[in-house]
Amino acid sequence: MKPSIPKGTRDFGPQEMLRRKYIFNTIEKVFQKYGFLPLETPAMEHLETLTGKYGEEGDRLIFKVLKRGAELERALEDRSKGFADEALRYDLTVPFARYVVQHQNELAFPFKRYQIQPVWRADRPQKGRYREFYQCDADMIGSTSLLNEVELVMLLDEAFTELGLHVAIKLNNRKVLSGIAEVSGQPDKVVDIVTAIDKLDKIGREKVEEEMRTKGVSNAAIAGIAPLFELKGTWREQRPQLEQWLAASAVAQEGLKELAFVFDTVGALKSASIEFDPTLARGLDYYTGAIFEVKAMEGTLQSSISGGGRYDDLTGVFGLKGMSGVGISFGADRIYDVLLETNKFPAELGGSTKLLFANFGEAEAQHCLKLLRQVRDAGIAAELYPDKAKMAKQFKYADDKSIPYVAILGENELKQGIITVKDMKSGEQKAVRQEELVGLFSAMDISST
Repeated sequence: MKPSIPKGTRDFGPQEMLRRKYIFNTIEKVFQKYGFLPLETPAMEHLETLTGKYGEEGDRLIFKVLKRGAELERALEDRSKGFADEALRYDLTVPFARYVVQHQNELAFPFKRYQIQPVWRADRPQKGRYREFYQCDADMIGSTSLLNEVELVMLLDEAFTELGLHVAIKLNNRKVLSGIAEVSGQPDKVVDIVTAIDKLDKIGREKVEEEMRTKGVSNAAIAGIAPLFELKGTWREQRPQLEQWLAASAVAQEGLKELAFVFDTVGALKSASIEFDPTLARGLDYYTGAIFEVKAMEGTLQSSISGGGRYDDLTGVFGLKGMSGVGISFGADRIYDVLLETNKFPAELGGSTKLLFANFGEAEAQHCLKLLRQVRDAGIAAELYPDKAKMAKQFKYADDKSIPYVAILGENELKQGIITVKDMKSGEQKAVRQEELVGLFSAMDISST
């Protein structure tokens, strides 16, 4: 059998992992800077925990886990019981809500947590879309203050500034979309309308309206929604148009006021632009207020690389009512693709070996081990080639691993109490006394920390 992996999953080699860890570490530092605490939840949740939280389409993409042993045998005999009662997590937000309810007496509210873990979706694999991928989430729960939305906009700006990416942070409010459904005459179809609008960028207006019809949205209602697609300009230009159009909807007016607070309060950003997008919908059923989406303004993908929103009662389905929260999620895999395409990864990434000790035999290797311990204690990533081999082979090993320096300690060097350091890039060699080796690399500032 030829070795392979399931479609929609990937192996990550050392270079890819260094780049991925750079993304995770950069985002994690910003999370911590803003006061978020780390959390992890299991890969599997009870199926009932996940179903009904993501809408009809989301439920179809949940990876279900078959029952095992005698339970599966009983399910095969009585098919009404179903073949699965557990599932791989679809996102990090619903498991977070479950955690909050389960541990509510142990937490200080408002509770701010971040989580960096893989999620799974039974999706059709394609470029930029995987069945297994990482999310980097930050949520604050237990507060209705709009200052939380402002903080998240600032956090997004800072994270992408640190990553060196120019992005557009797009904002809308689910209450505005609910108001649009209300004035169209079919408020009961708000979920179907929002789900369709969420696909506007991908399938265009015509197909969005076609999908609405298949979901039972009337032609009159679709005509009532039409002004949404004609809105143009900045937030300040669109706001009066929306206030006039949606004047009959109290919930829409509330959403517009919330948007105004965020735009007026967030202030100048470091590198991101902030925009109002009236067609931004985000199809997840649990959003109730502000919704965010971040798009890369560099590279050919121009895809969503982060998103999130306000949810007023996600914990309610688990028995804890009135616990409002708001959060964002970074799409690490898409961020990786954009950084790679735009050549924004740093040339030197922490964690790789900086110094290789060549191996000339048992006696020399024993002496190298003492020096190896010293340079590692000084914070320099170093290793000893494990076998006595031709120097060409050891140099090739260094080149293949992008190790910038090789320490040569042969019989002559041992006698003289020196060590020769070769710069693999320039080919230059420098002889130093063995006790000066740590000082040489400290002066060059190539520690792995």
